Amino acid sequence: VQLQASGGGLVQAGDSLRLSCEASGRTFTAYGMGWFRQTPGKDRKLVSSINWSGGDTFYADSVKGRFTISRDVAKNTVYLHMSSLQPEDTAVYYCAAGTLTRTTTIVHYWGQGTVVTVSS
Repeated sequence: VQLQASGGGLVQAGDSLRLSCEASGRTFTAYGMGWFRQTPGKDRKLVSSINWSGGDTFYADSVKGRFTISRDVAKNTVYLHMSSLQPEDTAVYYCAAGTLTRTTTIVHYWGQGTVVTVSS
């Protein structure tokens, strides 16, 4: 079981990026999928999540209106489209599979991190 994240990079404030997370090894329709981010010395925080079955989504207040999560069930892939990026969005972004909602965060699988750096 693997989650392969990609799409990070160095951008300027105001730019956009799209992160991708492809799941392999099994079908992840039983799991919610999401993205966490982590900065040095701080805990990973859930940024956004999506429920495979219903398309229900969650966004942290800090990214609402700027980030959009989507999924392609046929490709077992989740995307995080990030726009209007700001320096405070700089972090290592991790995709995850599990129960990821506003009130419950149980991660069953982690992907490797992908670095997003936003310069001012």
